[in-house]
Formats: sequence, structure tokens, C-alpha cells
Amino acid sequence: MTAQVNRLIARFIALDVALVATGARLAACTDSEALHDLRIVVRRLRSLLRPLRGLPGVETLEAVSAEVGRLSSPLRDLEVLAAELERTGQVAAAERRRRALARGYPRLLAAPALSHLQHALGQWPGLLREADREGLLRRGQKKVHRRLLRQRQRLQIALVDPAHDRHRLRLLVKRVRYAAEAWPQQLAVPVDALKAAQAALGDWHDRLQWCRRAEAEEDLRPCLAHWQRELAAAEVESDAALLQLQQRLVRGI
Repeated sequence: MTAQVNRLIARFIALDVALVATGARLAACTDSEALHDLRIVVRRLRSLLRPLRGLPGVETLEAVSAEVGRLSSPLRDLEVLAAELERTGQVAAAERRRRALARGYPRLLAAPALSHLQHALGQWPGLLREADREGLLRRGQKKVHRRLLRQRQRLQIALVDPAHDRHRLRLLVKRVRYAAEAWPQQLAVPVDALKAAQAALGDWHDRLQWCRRAEAEEDLRPCLAHWQRELAAAEVESDAALLQLQQRLVRGI
């Protein structure tokens, strides 16, 4: 068990280092992907933690990581929108969103949730070692496997629902994809099909959000008709990607 624990702890340490690095990149404004990468670190952390629920310290770490995800989500949405506006030549509208982002980044970096997450993650390897010494990890191995299988089963059930909710499917696909990457020996799923479905649903979600914003934000209205056409196309593409994923899960490849 010690070798497995060492590998698990190494992954948490790597995420701790990545969290600090992406935060530094965001503070220095060195690149446009810093926030996106920070959010990926948080998603990977949550995927590693979810099957470990019940161990001491997991609840706290999950709560603060979820809060960082919640706080950073509107900023990421704004980043994606600003990039789209720049791509379509809506320079003034894009600049207004960039100014809002410049105000939002420091607030995220100063948020107590981020510092709490960094502190809790730094303490986690020691707590995991203690849990291993007490035999908690060894007794929880079957629970980890069962919890991961339940994630896959929830996705498969949602995929065959004729009244499926794309919002819920998007979250389930992301959850299973990152769980498979975090626990590859415990959860065998077609990661490439999950990525394709996640990308298609992401395109759909972006355009849905942009259309809704355009109804309330006047400077976005020139883009509304174009986004509505893209939204209709994204619905078709996401349904095709979800069907492919469903078939791959059934075949087990």
C-alpha cells in the first residue's frame, strides 16, 4: 500500500505546485491561459478527492476547492467572451470585458478561499500519511472503486434519457473525464470520446450564455443573430458527440 500512497501523495504535491504556479502567472498577467490552467488544477484536485470522501480532511479540501471553482467561473466566462468579441472585431465591447477582468483577477487572488485552499492542500500529504498508518486507505479501496463506477453509471443513465439536460450532461461528462484521468487504473472509459463530448458541450454552453447576455447587454446585440445560428449548430454537434460517447461506453472502448 505504501507505494500506492507515495504515488497518490506525489500527485497531490504536483497539484499544489501547479496551483502556486498558475496563481503566480495570473498575478503577473504573463499569459491568457493562467486562469484556465488554475481551474484545471482545481478540477483535477476535486477528481482525486471525490472518491476519498470519508477520510479526515477531505471535506475541508473539497469545500475550499469548490469555492475557488465558483469564484473563478464568472471570470473564465468573461475571458472566453472577450476572446470571441476580439475574434469577431467587436473591439470596444471586448475592451470593456478586459477591463472588468483586470479588476477581477486581483479579487480572486486575494480571496480567502484561494489562500485557504493553498494552506489545506499543503497540509494534505501529512494527513494522507496518517490515514495510511491507521489503515483507512486500505479499508477504503473498494469504496473508491464503487464511487468511480457510480459516476460512470450516472453518466450512462443520463445519456439514454430522451429528455436529457445538456447542462447536467456537461457536468457529468467533465466529472467522469477528470475522474478517469485522476484514477486511470480504477475507471476504464473512452477518454477521447469524453473529451470530444466535453468540447462540443462547451461550445454549446458558451453560445447559450452569449445569447442570454446579448439580451441584457446592449453592446452584444450585434452578435446575437450570429450566435443564435451557431447555437443551433452546436446543439446538433453536441448531440452527435454524446451519441458517440454513449455507444463507446456501451461497447466498453
